[in-house]
Amino acid sequence: MKTRLLVAFALASCLLQAQAGMAPWYRWESQADGRLVCSQWSPGKGWKRFAGPYHNAGCRDR
Repeated sequence: MKTRLLVAFALASCLLQAQAGMAPWYRWESQADGRLVCSQWSPGKGWKRFAGPYHNAGCRDR
């Protein structure tokens, strides 16, 4: 009986953790030429976060 309860609790905990939201979007600025791109993650070395977070891929407020 204890084992079933423990397994049920473990499964319920896993289900609650599986409800992850989307990552936020940010506008990134190139340190080389000042270009701006919209991405959820850094485009790489030489880019810094310029603005955000946004809720969409257009880096616009709703």
